[in-house]
Order: sequence, then C-alpha cells, then structure tokens
Amino acid sequence: MPAYRTLHASIAIAGVADLRIRSLLDRQQFHDPQGQAERLGISSAAWPLFGMPWPSGLQLAARLAQRPVRAGERILEVGCGLALASLVGHRRGADVTASDCHPLASSFLRANLRLNRLPPLNYRHGHWGREAAARSSSSSSSIVRDRYDLIIGSDLLYERDPTGGLARFIGRHGSASAEVWIVDPDRGNRAAFTRHMAAQGFGCGEERIDVAAPAVVSAYKGRLLTYRRGGPA
Repeated sequence: MPAYRTLHASIAIAGVADLRIRSLLDRQQFHDPQGQAERLGISSAAWPLFGMPWPSGLQLAARLAQRPVRAGERILEVGCGLALASLVGHRRGADVTASDCHPLASSFLRANLRLNRLPPLNYRHGHWGREAAARSSSSSSSIVRDRYDLIIGSDLLYERDPTGGLARFIGRHGSASAEVWIVDPDRGNRAAFTRHMAAQGFGCGEERIDVAAPAVVSAYKGRLLTYRRGGPA
C-alpha cells in the first residue's frame, strides 16, 4: 500500500519460533481517502494503532504458545490488530479465528501469513463499540457470528465502556462453558469490565504478569484476566 510506510521485523515470542511481521512504521501513518475511519468511529490518532506490535499482544501470544492444542476447541481473538496470538496458535495447529474492526487488519494478516509461510487463517470483522456501523461496512458472511470455546484479547480496556459493549460481544460469542483471557497492562477500566462480565454469567480470576527486561524485549507489568462462563475462572 503506497500510502503507508511499513516495517518488516522479526518478533520474538517466548516458547515458539520468531514471527516475521509487517507492521506500520510508526503511529503517524494515517491515510483514509474513503472516510472509513469516520464511519467506524476510529479517530486519526487511533487509526494506526492496529498496525503496531504492543507489549500486551506479545504477552498474549506467549501465553497461547504455552497452552496445549485441544481437539475441537475453537478460539477467537478479538481486537487482534497484528494478530500475533492468532498467528502463534495457527502455526501450532489450533482452530483460531482472528477479528478486528479495522479495515486494514485483514490485509496485514494475509501479508504476515505469507511472510511466515502459513496457510490461510480465518478472519472476521468484529466491532463491539458501534455494531451498526460495523454491520453496514461488512458483508454478513464476514462478521463474527459463531460461538467459541476460548476468547482472547490484549489491551482492550483502554477506554471507558459504560454500556458493557465488549462484555456483551464476548457473551454473545462465547460457548456455554467459554473461557476468556484478557491481557491488560493495569488500565483503570478492568473493575467495570469484570462487573459487566459477571452480568454475562462469567466468573473472574486474575494473575499478575511481571516480566523482567532480560527475559523478553522489554519489561512488562500487567495482569492476565481470566473469566469462565458458569463458574470461577
């Protein structure tokens, strides 16, 4: 895409082989001649964020790398961005679907699948903030509709969600005994999110993530929030 400057880099994920990833060069990359950002409610400042490798995404990918692949289990990554966790799970043979609301996420995913010599991976458009806008911008066949056994995401609680749209989205697409993982860098909205998840029938647990700098590319402090429908996580 000539309107964007991109970067190709090798990204280390603990426990698995490095990923070759095409990302946006920096947070200044914005080009939206067709007005898709406005229709989807994505500001010019937020537009490039999908295309950056974020520390929480690296932590989520490393966690999924440690999970045994389970026959018949269906996994959905929400707000996937560059979909590092989905790529790790897919490479290991898990049944993964990546989803995001950004119009460019699917094209970057296809490029990164090619860079890593991986077969096609399921992708669906998933938007919990402005569902009407999402539905109007995507064909019905490309929207998240199914139910999944494990729903994962990273750094999703970056803004207030007073109506619980994310929790409702997860509740709608989680199976009867669904498990949910959210890697969160200690943002202030997790308590409200947990209340919304309880209203959807999910019990909550959490685990501190404190990774010293020598172990990975950079130090990380946050939490793995875990939820299970119908009981404690």
